[in-house]
Amino acid sequence: MSTDYDIRLEITYAYDSPAAANRALLRIMPLSGPEQQLISGYVSTDPLPDFRRDGVDFFGNPTTEIAHYGSMSEILFRFSGRVRRFGPPTSLDLSCPLASLGAEIGTVNSIGPSAPHHFLGESERLRIEPKIAAFAEDLTELSMPVFHVVQTMSKALHAHFEFDPEATEVTTTPLDAFESRRGVCQDISHVMITALRAIGIPAGYVSGFLRTTPPPGQPRLEGADAMHAWVRAWCGFEMGWIEIDPTNDLLVGGDHIAVAIGRDYADVAPVKGSSRTAGSHTTEHQVDVIPL
Repeated sequence: MSTDYDIRLEITYAYDSPAAANRALLRIMPLSGPEQQLISGYVSTDPLPDFRRDGVDFFGNPTTEIAHYGSMSEILFRFSGRVRRFGPPTSLDLSCPLASLGAEIGTVNSIGPSAPHHFLGESERLRIEPKIAAFAEDLTELSMPVFHVVQTMSKALHAHFEFDPEATEVTTTPLDAFESRRGVCQDISHVMITALRAIGIPAGYVSGFLRTTPPPGQPRLEGADAMHAWVRAWCGFEMGWIEIDPTNDLLVGGDHIAVAIGRDYADVAPVKGSSRTAGSHTTEHQVDVIPL
């Protein structure tokens, strides 16, 4: 079973004083793999860039590097395309006990993009946080299957947090969000990744889109008005990587379209770069995910 989605993303930067130049690395083109297929899509900017280079980063995420050399008061980054999302994977628990996970990780003789080793230690936005580690340890036992641990963590954080778009900003640390018990999908995902790594479970960050119109009779999902974020966790050789959305406490399935994967938000930020300007700027996001 599969669903096709027409997707449109627009990110607009408006400058108080015209920017003399701009360089940016974009990660807004959806991934294509076993769970979803990019049928068509294009990344564009307005105004047109003076320089453009498309590529793929270490984790396999499509990238677009652009540069504008002239003065401008506003710049628009856009993705428009169609993605086919296949049905949710099985939820059958084939994971090893948490006590055995370290041994299984140790036998992985690869440092490729999907190797669990990249997703165990500290990363640019995530540090060791004793309070979050204690929270994770209180929820788990070494005899628990890893997949069950991941689901338990998602449920606990879903109960711990109140979804509040006004409570945090993009630079908010996981500890600040955890202590305030408020935040958005980025905060909740960062806290969950920090917690999982603290107990030895490799965990990473996924950015993407979330279906904005739920099926009849089902509630609207939190985080559907902008780019969304969720968590991937490595559950051992037999089960491999699974993805879970702690903001909504559900396994990732047909309503989620992945754009980029990484260790934390710094690896997958949709727009990363710099502008030469003397003033401040405002940012506006618009997302449409329309099932066909």
